[in-house]
Amino acid sequence: MAITTTTDNRTARITIDAPDRRNALSPALIKDLRDALTSAAQDDSVRSVVLDHTGSTFCSGADLAAVGDLSPEEVTGSFIGLLRTVVELPKPVTAVVAGNVRAGGTGLVGACDMVFAAPDSSFATTETRIGVAPAMIALTVLPRLSSRAASRYLLTGERFDAATAARFGLVTEVVDDPRQQAAATAEGLLKCSPQGLRETKAIINQAVIASFDADADALAAKSAELFATPEALEGITSFLQKRAPSWAQ
Repeated sequence: MAITTTTDNRTARITIDAPDRRNALSPALIKDLRDALTSAAQDDSVRSVVLDHTGSTFCSGADLAAVGDLSPEEVTGSFIGLLRTVVELPKPVTAVVAGNVRAGGTGLVGACDMVFAAPDSSFATTETRIGVAPAMIALTVLPRLSSRAASRYLLTGERFDAATAARFGLVTEVVDDPRQQAAATAEGLLKCSPQGLRETKAIINQAVIASFDADADALAAKSAELFATPEALEGITSFLQKRAPSWAQ
């Protein structure tokens, strides 16, 4: 299993543990992560969740080599479901980022309520570089980033550092020890009532949830459509072969 879960001080620490795959989101990993989040939501002893990772990458996005026989619609549906699970979880979810975040991983970060990142962490939404668009992650990333930052980084796919991510709203704070900060924040949440946390999170995220209701199906369909195009095939093939795609100058 590529997900491990421990509970301490009424905090569930869910760790993405597939460093050999750069913690990429395979269908199996997505299912296990959703199951772990659901279990934490249903556990009355848990007040909040810390989403952590092993290795030098928080999450590199979709595991393009592990899709197997799943249809594009099944793949996009499972990822949308994961993002919505985080957003709707009735307990705060804090992400610990001590490394690289790419593509769908950025959407996962955007879904979390708080994000503490190490100074040497980096971020990029690289979908345009493989012939598709950041359609699904737009649901959670656009509400976080300023509009000008979104235009720049979603269009270019260029990398940006943790300080930039914090300046434009994707990251809560850049700290030397994000795990320690996440633990301290989780301890502070113990002073808050479960009902207070649940209802406050729902209020904060009501616009995001409304956008899922209104736009998620169309964005998932667009993503599935794009992944089936010749340009996407070339982009994904070049990525797997570690070469530049045909359109790159």
